[in-house]
Amino acid sequence: MNRYPKDENEKTKKFRGEITGYTSATAIGEKKDINCELPQSYSPRYVEAAWYDWWEKQGNHIYEQIKALGSSCDWSRKVFTMDKNMSYAVEEAFILNWSCTLKSAVSDTEVKKNIRSKKTEIKGRTLIRVPGYEHPVEFDVLTYFAYPVENSKEEIIVPTTRLETMLGDTAVVVQPNDERYKDLHSKYVQHPFLQRRLPILTDTMVDPAFGSGAVKVTPAHDPNDLEYGRRLNLQFIICINDDGLMSSECGPYSGKLRFDVRRQLLNDLKELGLYRDSKENEMILLICSRSKDIIEPLLKSQWYVNCKDMAKRSIGAVQDKELKILPINIRDWCISRQLWWGHSIPSYFVSSDDIPVRNETDDHYWISAAHTYEEALDKAAQRFNIAKDKIRLTQDEDVLDT
Repeated sequence: MNRYPKDENEKTKKFRGEITGYTSATAIGEKKDINCELPQSYSPRYVEAAWYDWWEKQGNHIYEQIKALGSSCDWSRKVFTMDKNMSYAVEEAFILNWSCTLKSAVSDTEVKKNIRSKKTEIKGRTLIRVPGYEHPVEFDVLTYFAYPVENSKEEIIVPTTRLETMLGDTAVVVQPNDERYKDLHSKYVQHPFLQRRLPILTDTMVDPAFGSGAVKVTPAHDPNDLEYGRRLNLQFIICINDDGLMSSECGPYSGKLRFDVRRQLLNDLKELGLYRDSKENEMILLICSRSKDIIEPLLKSQWYVNCKDMAKRSIGAVQDKELKILPINIRDWCISRQLWWGHSIPSYFVSSDDIPVRNETDDHYWISAAHTYEEALDKAAQRFNIAKDKIRLTQDEDVLDT
């Protein structure tokens, strides 16, 4: 949260983009006029005004539709989502699938709908048009390539359906009892395109019958690899940015579109003599219902509602035959949204010269359910046992999924 002197002039604030000016006078009790240009940067005042402008035009129309459906409600208690009393309630009650086109998280519920209504079951080599790409992108192919073992003429072959994610690999994992790889345990392979050494590790969850029996692990871009990464204490490297471009971790491929890099890597592996094979692979492809983009699994600091207690009560109702739910499959609910409008997430990241530096994936450094900056500051001082004037707080930029 940024704090500025009260006597700072309006011109300076407007130049910095902190506020948007409103030239039209607003009568007491009426909402703000938004007859002004859209600000170049985020403006809470503009967003608030835009919300209320929409509500004044559309809100009653929605209520009339509800009444026409026969609903009998206490209309004296009606409120708008962005009203302050509702904002406080959301904050008090509250404690990743990613669309590169929308640059936003897509909830598990939305993804499940996509699976049912937009599920693409691929049983052969298939070309699909993806937003932002001139040419169709090939899916359903399992590509095999070799990682050279350090200080050896040996190699270890790994399969993948997402070749671009090799730029985020941090390990190769094999089944501990697989005789083919026992002499390679604890050795390293050299990444062919980056200055990165990858350890060869073992994990009992590896299926030796799938592919080559060796698994390339990209912990930041695959839910299964995430579990490997946690169990084996691997490095988490983001190789694909929010916009679908390869990250700065990707060397000569940085800044290029993910699926363009997929094709380029295939050619580059062939030139190095490390390409081994391609096989058709039956798979299910998740497509964003709004953007028609391919869903990209990304590791991000997002806020979730812990659904265990709610699930326990619901399951109890099912067991008591008060309610029937099929199937019983409870997951935590991702409530982070990357939008201009909505309730700001009441969570603050702590930094200070008096505590170790951590990244935003460390839950211990987040202060949650704080209604104000001052409340978050008090909680941070208590948690880290340091003076408040030595603490820097940064509020999460996302908003809640309402």
